[in-house]
Amino acid sequence: MDKVMVVGSSGSGKSTFSRQLSKILKVPVYHLDMYFWKPNWQMMHYDEQIKIHKQLIQNNKWIIDGNYSALFDERINEADTIIFIDLPRVVCFYRVFKRYLSNIGKTRIDMREGCEERLTFTFLKYIWRYPIDRKPQVLEKIKMQSNHKHVFVLKGQKQIRNFLRNC
Repeated sequence: MDKVMVVGSSGSGKSTFSRQLSKILKVPVYHLDMYFWKPNWQMMHYDEQIKIHKQLIQNNKWIIDGNYSALFDERINEADTIIFIDLPRVVCFYRVFKRYLSNIGKTRIDMREGCEERLTFTFLKYIWRYPIDRKPQVLEKIKMQSNHKHVFVLKGQKQIRNFLRNC
């Protein structure tokens, strides 16, 4: 596992999982949210995202957490391991609310400085609709890679713990 792609709904635990996996494998972790947002939640221009993304995936070893569907194909082609954290949307909702309440007025360690924790209707709608709008395409793309890459779909905290324990 040298180039690991971690995807899943917001609130699924991608960033926490990626940090834990990074410690175990001794591979650097890159949180795309940290790179693609500017202070005050200003999205970086797409051309800048492409440039940064190319730099990240050219490294010999990495764990990259984040979805960013426009860059998904390029990342999946470079990855040797794909991990999809597939938790129920109610769990993701709970985690996002919990994260919000514990980080009000603060910037999380996996976010760009100046992006204080926030909770918007658009973000909640994205999480709610993820199983309908995003998950089928993600699973299809992962399925297409499953013959020549290591693919893991982790469905619950027990599977996540077991995966990390067995790395």
